[in-house]
Amino acid sequence: MGYFTKERQQQIVDAIREAELNTSGEIRVHVDKRCRKDVLDRAVEVFHKLKMEQTRDRNGVLLYVAVDSHKTAILGDEGVNAVVSPDFWNGIIDSAVKQFAKGEYAEGIAEAVTAVGEVLKQHFPYRDDDINELPDEISFGDD
Repeated sequence: MGYFTKERQQQIVDAIREAELNTSGEIRVHVDKRCRKDVLDRAVEVFHKLKMEQTRDRNGVLLYVAVDSHKTAILGDEGVNAVVSPDFWNGIIDSAVKQFAKGEYAEGIAEAVTAVGEVLKQHFPYRDDDINELPDEISFGDD
C-alpha cells in the first residue's frame, strides 16, 4: 500500500513506542486494504489474531484501518473498556478520518496512537515491572 512507505511506517512505530513509554498499556495498529464485513467484527478478529487479549492487565488497544474501504475502528480490551465509555473512541477516530481524507494516513494513525497513549497513561500508568508485551510494528492484512 503506497500510503505506507518505510518512513511512514517508522513514523507510526515511533508514535507507538513513544506512547507506550508512559503506560503499561499496549497499542497495536493493523492495516487492511479492504474490509468486507462490519468493521468492528473485523477488528475483533484481528484483535484475537494478534493475541491482544493476552496482556497482563487486559489493557491492549487496537487501531484498525481498512484504507480502500474507508473504515476505521478502535478496539480496547476489557480492562480498557471498564474505564472508558463505549463511545469514547469516536473522537479519536473522527480526528484520524479527517487526516485520512487528505491522504495523510501515517499522520492520522500516529496522532490517534498518541491520543490512545494519553488515555492509557491516565488509567494504566507505566510501572517499574512493565515489559513490552506485544510487538510495536504495524501488521498488514492480506486483503
